[in-house]
Amino acid sequence: MLQFQKGDIIAAYLTRYGFVGVGKIIQPAKRIRDVYIGEHRLLDLDLLSKTISSNSDDPINSEYVALVEWIKTVSREQAKWKPKSGLYTPQRVRASLDNQPTTINFIDQKFGVDVRSLVV
Repeated sequence: MLQFQKGDIIAAYLTRYGFVGVGKIIQPAKRIRDVYIGEHRLLDLDLLSKTISSNSDDPINSEYVALVEWIKTVSREQAKWKPKSGLYTPQRVRASLDNQPTTINFIDQKFGVDVRSLVV
């Protein structure tokens, strides 16, 4: 997460569902306690995860959050996936699609974007 840079293009993959979004990093990852959405501290908002702040004072065990401008998203129920198609399934938070033309083409088609043109 900490390797993401402002301007990076991401494809969000949800394990056991598929791809759920394409976006652009607008703020590199910070410890969750230091993240603001507009003028509101993220931890002061009504978040689904009630324990996400558990280790926010610990720089090693804290959750880290990067802000994303979403270009296209779908719900988990509408996640884009095709079994046994050779699509890349990342096992890490950050994985490159540079050598994954089949997956890039799939994302382009299913989300109506041109991932390569988004990369500056």
